[in-house]
Amino acid sequence: MKKLLLVLIVACFAINSWAQNEKSEHLNFKGVPIDGKLSDYVLKMQKSGFTNLGMENGVAYLKGDFAGYKECVVGVSTLKQKDLVSKISVTFPEQENWSALSNDYFSLKEMLTEKYGKPSENVEMFQSRIQPEDDPSKMHEVMFDKCKYYSIFITDKGRIELSIFGSTLSSYVLSTYMDKINSEIIRATAIDDL
Repeated sequence: MKKLLLVLIVACFAINSWAQNEKSEHLNFKGVPIDGKLSDYVLKMQKSGFTNLGMENGVAYLKGDFAGYKECVVGVSTLKQKDLVSKISVTFPEQENWSALSNDYFSLKEMLTEKYGKPSENVEMFQSRIQPEDDPSKMHEVMFDKCKYYSIFITDKGRIELSIFGSTLSSYVLSTYMDKINSEIIRATAIDDL
């Protein structure tokens, strides 16, 4: 009888926890709804293991582990006129070769597809006359912004974009989470400015 009671209690906690996560109308990042004031959101991220790196131009920067990757840099954005978190960007570790860079991209794309379904938009190509075939040639294209690799996942709560970013200084995978409700509020504020 005690075992049955224990199983029922655990089941109630599990259902309650699931229901609380499902109640949120906002897109989640690391289990936390993308909502609220910037300072409050930063505190929640710190509680889940991220280190606060400070703020620059209204964006809070944090560092921590995300999706199996160590020391990712996370940018939490708001609109200056409205202290409302709407966008989270994750910069994954820099890579020096195409093999590692593309592996990060395709691994993350596979996990996002498993969670959110097939991307609503997907482009994976090099924008050069001669298609690069070896690792150094592909990285050359990445560094000079001729690599167009991105996947966009649309959900009822928001949008997730995954892309490869490259410049002569660094190359990495970038993932951006945009909450639908708060993005619309910020858009309305921007339209009011016009």
